[in-house]
Amino acid sequence: MPSHTPLFRWLLAAALGLAALTPQAWAQSDWCKSKWGPNDEIGAANLLTPALAAEAAKLVKTGKTYALGFETNAQTPAYAPRTWGVTIVQPGQAGGISLGGTKTTYNDDIYMGWVGTGSQIDGLGHIGIDNVYYNCNKNSDFAQANGLKKLGVEKIPPFVTRGIVLDMTAYYGTDMVKEGVAFNRKEIDEQAKRQGIEIKKGDVVLFHTGWQALEGKDNKRFLAGEPGLGKEGALYLASKEVIAVGADQWALEVIPFEKDVGVFEIHQILLTRNGIYILENMNTGPLVKDKAYEFMFVLGASRITGGVQAIINPVAIR
Repeated sequence: MPSHTPLFRWLLAAALGLAALTPQAWAQSDWCKSKWGPNDEIGAANLLTPALAAEAAKLVKTGKTYALGFETNAQTPAYAPRTWGVTIVQPGQAGGISLGGTKTTYNDDIYMGWVGTGSQIDGLGHIGIDNVYYNCNKNSDFAQANGLKKLGVEKIPPFVTRGIVLDMTAYYGTDMVKEGVAFNRKEIDEQAKRQGIEIKKGDVVLFHTGWQALEGKDNKRFLAGEPGLGKEGALYLASKEVIAVGADQWALEVIPFEKDVGVFEIHQILLTRNGIYILENMNTGPLVKDKAYEFMFVLGASRITGGVQAIINPVAIR
């Protein structure tokens, strides 16, 4: 990331402010322990039950489905230095060679890039606090170059639960909420009330800010900052025992960070402290357009052993 970018300067300032903290400052008693036990690796996904899935199925009235993931390609803007590419090959078919009497030919694809690109889920091994991750797992003990030995995305169970989307563009009366605008408990509660919905235990909560309108048109601004979830809002959603929080931005949390809030501290609150998954670059626009504020949410993340993140295309069904 170039040192002159606004995001770099914000990150540097926040990092310098946190650098003075000693390890003891993070060592609050038992802060990292999972309430689901010392062997837990799935965090808030423990809340998923057949009963939640059955209740979510009752929300399906029309059968209309919504793809919540965007296409991923080499032009997808991503947090530096992440890049993405695909190469198509025809193994053993050079010069137009085909296979067998029926002249079979085929294409294969090779993905080359960072998984944290485009529509994605952040696994519990993604963000830590001073090298300590969810359920007190130390980086040196589980993060290896050939894959995470704990907290890998292969552990994430299928999500079938109630999903809701809060239209923050309606709350602020704009087509696109400006960068640096944080929504916290007040804004979350007021918009939920306006939409006639209640955040419940086991929900997936999505926010619509209109930020995706910049992708492909002004990628520099898209990545330089964003509206998003504030610290109080993250703590509030954690207290509601939601399973995942997502938005139509690349990092979920507000950037520039709120005053006295650390570097990606909302990620730390959700992932590291509470085992709540983060969904980024979600396609919330069609849901808001149809006022589909409550729906059945379905996600089966790619089970790549030892993976940190996964490119996803969750489905909303109403």
